[in-house]
Amino acid sequence: MTKTYKVDPVTRLEGHGSLKLQLSDDNKKVENVEFTVTNTRFFEKFCEGRFAEHLPRITTRICGICPIPHHLTAVKSVEAAWGVQVPSAGLKLRKLMSYAKQYASHLLHFYALAAPDFLFGPFADPAKRNVVAVINALPDVGAQAFKMMDFGQSISQTIGAKAVHPVTAVPGGMKRRLDEGERDAFLQQTDDQLEMVQNTVNLALDVVNKYWDVVANLAVVPMPYVGLADQGRHDIYWGDLVVCDQDGKRTAYSKDKYTEVIGEHYTKSDYSSHTYIKSMGYPDGVYSVGPLAMMNCCESIETPIANSALKEMRSKVGSDVIHNQFAGHWARIIEMVASFEQIVKYLKDPEICSDKIKTEHVEAKAGRGVGLSEAPRGALIYDTETDDAGIIKKLNLIVATNHNMGGINKVLKHTAKQIFEQDALSKVKLPDPMLK
Repeated sequence: MTKTYKVDPVTRLEGHGSLKLQLSDDNKKVENVEFTVTNTRFFEKFCEGRFAEHLPRITTRICGICPIPHHLTAVKSVEAAWGVQVPSAGLKLRKLMSYAKQYASHLLHFYALAAPDFLFGPFADPAKRNVVAVINALPDVGAQAFKMMDFGQSISQTIGAKAVHPVTAVPGGMKRRLDEGERDAFLQQTDDQLEMVQNTVNLALDVVNKYWDVVANLAVVPMPYVGLADQGRHDIYWGDLVVCDQDGKRTAYSKDKYTEVIGEHYTKSDYSSHTYIKSMGYPDGVYSVGPLAMMNCCESIETPIANSALKEMRSKVGSDVIHNQFAGHWARIIEMVASFEQIVKYLKDPEICSDKIKTEHVEAKAGRGVGLSEAPRGALIYDTETDDAGIIKKLNLIVATNHNMGGINKVLKHTAKQIFEQDALSKVKLPDPMLK
C-alpha cells in the first residue's frame, strides 16, 4: 500500500505549485516525490501577431516579483532581432534598474519567505512561522527590512515609471532619464543602506552558522548549474550562458546557442516544461538556476565586498562548486550585497543622468534575436522572431520555473529519502529557536 500526502497550494511561493509525497504504508520508503506547476500562462502564443515593441510591456505580467527582468529581457531580444544598439547611458540605466530590483527581491525573500523558518525553527507552529510574527518579535529588524526593500523598489519605480510593471525600456534604449535630483536623493540614502546591508549580512551569517550541520549534511545534491557571467565575472544583465557541471567545470556559450545546450522535456503531470543539458540527456541533465547557481557559474564578483563573501562561502564549504542546496540562502545574501554595490557604482556614474539614453533611429525588420538576463529566481531566455513589419511570428520563453523544475524534483526526492529512509533529522543538529 502507498500513502499519499499532498500540499496544494505550496505557500511562500512566487507562483502556483503543489507537492505530492508518496510513501510506503510504514512511512519508511519513498515511492515518489513530485513538485508540479499547476497553472498555465500562454504568453508565448498570445504574443504572436503583436508588434514586437509591445512585447516588453506584455510579458512583465508573467511575474509580479520579477517584472523588470522580463521587461528588459524582452526588449533585448527585440533589439537582437533588429540589430539595434543601445547608448551607453541607456544601458547603465537598465543595469541600475536591474540591480535595484535584485536587491529588493532578495531582501523580500530572505526576510519574508526564509527567515520565519530559521528564526522560529522549522518545527515551530506554522501559525507562528510567518513574516508578521518576525516583525512583531523584532520590530527594528522589520523596519530595517522595509527600508531596504523600499530603497530598491523606489529606484526601480523611478526608472521604470511604474512600481510593478515598468514601461520605459523600448527598442533602442530608455524613454525616461534619471534627473540629478532623483539621483542625489538616492545617493543620500546609501550610507544608511550600507549599514543595514551589513546588519542583514550579520543576521544571515548567524543563521548559516547555527544551521551549519543542516547545510552541510542535508540536501547536498550534486547537479549541473546554469547562470550568467561576463568573461567569468558575475553579471545579472549581460553575459554568456554558463553551464557549471557537477565537478565544477564551467563552459560559456553565446546566448544565441542556447538551443544547442538546453533541451525541453514535457511530462504528463506538469504544465511547465523541464529543461535539461542536452549532452547529458533527461533526467540526468536536469539542473538548477538562481543565486546558488550564479555563484557556481562565475569565477568572481566584480564588487569587492560581495567577492570577499563569495570566497568566504567557498572556503567554508571547501569547494568552488557548492552542492549544499540550503547554502542558496547564503548565496542570495551575497548576490544582494553585490546588487547594492552595483547600485552605488551606477548612482555615482556621471553618465547616469545623461539624456542620451535612446538611439535616434530604430527600424522594424524581419529577424530573430535572443535575450538573456538573470531574474531573482534564475535565468530568463527570450527567443523572438519577427517578420519584415516587426510583428512577432514566434516566441519561445524559458523562465526560471522551467530551468528549476527538474532540479527541484531531484532535490526533493534526495532529501525525502534522507528523511524517511535514513532518518536524517535525528542525525543533524538543529539549533535552539532564535525566537520563541
